[in-house]
Amino acid sequence: MCEGKRPEPKKALDNLARPMPWRRKFQLILLNNFKKIRHRQICCGNPGQPGC
Repeated sequence: MCEGKRPEPKKALDNLARPMPWRRKFQLILLNNFKKIRHRQICCGNPGQPGC
């Protein structure tokens, strides 16, 4: 899954640049960030998705 280190800004921007409907991107950003906050982790477990 995740390497256990902080995500790089370039990777986060690359994830946002993937071709996907904007509603799905927004949904994934919210869900993945909620997972990170809820589990108190650096990564949500879905590398390559927006918000992770």
